[in-house]
Amino acid sequence: MDKKLAVVFGGSRGIGAACVQALCADGFELAYTCTGAAPAPSRVAGRQVRAYTADIRDPQQVAQVFEAAARDFDARPICVVANAGINVPPAPLAQFDPARFRELVEVNIVGAFNILAEAARQVADGGSIIALTTSMVRVAIPNVGPYTATKAAVESLVRALSRELAARKVRVNAVAPGPVDTDLFRAGKDEAAVQRSAALSPFNRIGTPDEVASVVAFLASGKASWMHGQVVQPNGGQV
Repeated sequence: MDKKLAVVFGGSRGIGAACVQALCADGFELAYTCTGAAPAPSRVAGRQVRAYTADIRDPQQVAQVFEAAARDFDARPICVVANAGINVPPAPLAQFDPARFRELVEVNIVGAFNILAEAARQVADGGSIIALTTSMVRVAIPNVGPYTATKAAVESLVRALSRELAARKVRVNAVAPGPVDTDLFRAGKDEAAVQRSAALSPFNRIGTPDEVASVVAFLASGKASWMHGQVVQPNGGQV
């Protein structure tokens, strides 16, 4: 296949935008999604990049992204990255707003299910599917249980899908970062809170989007041919 197409759900900022850059640098043509108005097509590292607006809670909109990308790039994706997701302000479980929890479930679980299910139908044989979760799934941190629960569900979907697609040689993995310096991470945090997160790593800092994107790009490459059904944790030694 001469043209390598990757589709990144949630590629307009933060880790997703870094994934767009890293995958283009590795020779992928790139389709990505955003929630606002899609910008005009562009080029990154000499590769064609197109954005599509999609609400991942709607399976039809997810399917339409794949259809539009196949039409615009005249190629079937060989890599799909499920990065789109949300967080909400932390709170103890006893005081957590049920509406906020439902919002997390609708985007982080239902949305991820829609992406992974359609990716399983659309990705080319021998391709790769990568989902973003969080290292906090494996750490007992108060006030973030509802968020980490939704990411734990995504990891369960990844593990099951890895077995289901093995016959087609499609590799399915998850990337579970520790704290990463993004707008989403910093929302509602003062500098003291940022430093508490930094202290979770023996390097005493938080990660960067590029450091996570490099792991995603590795998993999308042939160098990761023996990586399958794994949860890779770029977290600076947090766990």
